Amino acid sequence: MNRKTQKLTVTSKNANVSFSGEKTEEESGYVNVAAFTVDKMSATSDKKSPSFTQSFLPIAVCWVILLVIMALRIYFTYVISENNAKLTAENWNLTAENNKLHTRSQELEAQKNNLEQISKWSEKNRQCKACEDGWLHYQSSCYLIYNAEPPSQRTWEEAQDNCRGRNSDLAVIVNEDEKKFINEKSWHSPGINGYWIGLRVEDGRWKWINGSDLTESSWTQPPTNRHCGISVQNKGWKSVSCGKKNAWICKKKDLSVYTLRSHT
Repeated sequence: MNRKTQKLTVTSKNANVSFSGEKTEEESGYVNVAAFTVDKMSATSDKKSPSFTQSFLPIAVCWVILLVIMALRIYFTYVISENNAKLTAENWNLTAENNKLHTRSQELEAQKNNLEQISKWSEKNRQCKACEDGWLHYQSSCYLIYNAEPPSQRTWEEAQDNCRGRNSDLAVIVNEDEKKFINEKSWHSPGINGYWIGLRVEDGRWKWINGSDLTESSWTQPPTNRHCGISVQNKGWKSVSCGKKNAWICKKKDLSVYTLRSHT
C-alpha cells in the first residue's frame, strides 16, 4: 500500500513551538471501512426483521382459534347441563312412580292376606257353626222359629221389630224349597194359628218386606188392605189382618256369608 503523507504544522501561542506530522492515508481508510461495516450490518438487520403485518397475522389466528374453543366449551357445557337437568327430572318421576307401584303392591298384598284370612275363617265357621244358638240353618240362611203362645204373640209390625232387633227380618221366601222348609217348621200347637212371614199388601199388591213383588202363581189370595201373610203347617200361606197376633219366623244370612260381605 502506498502511503501519502501530509505535513501538519501546529503553532503554540505560549512558545514558539512548531511540529509537523503525517496523517497517513491508512487512518482514513480504517474510518471508511468501519462506516461501511456499520451500514452493512444495519441493512442486513433490516432484511431479517419481519414487518408488523407479518407478525400480527399468526397471533390473530391463535386468538380466533382460542375464542372458538372457548365458545364450543361454553355451548357443550350448557347442553350437558340441560341434559342432566332433564335426566334428573325423569329420574325423580320414575322414582315417584316406582314408589306408587310399591305402595299399591303392598295394599294388594294386604288385601290378599285379608281375603285369605276371611276365607279360612268362613270355612272354619261352615265346618263348625254357621248360625247362632237357637237358629236353624238351611242353605245359606239362618231361621229363628219364634213359636210364641198367647199372650207372647205379636202383630205383624211388632214381629218385624223383634226380628230387626236380632239383625234380621221376617222371612222372605224365594223358592219352592225354602217354602217347603218354612212350612214344615211352622209347627202347629194349641194357641198357635200360624207364623208371620215377610209378606203384606201394599198399594193393592202383595209384596215382600224387601220391596219385591210376590210372584207365587199357586197362591191366589186376593190382596186386601192391611192384610199380611202367615205360614200354616201343612196348609201353606193364609191372608189375615196384620193387627192379629201370631208367632213369627225371622231370617238372616248365615254367619259365613254375612261376615264375608261385611269385609268386602
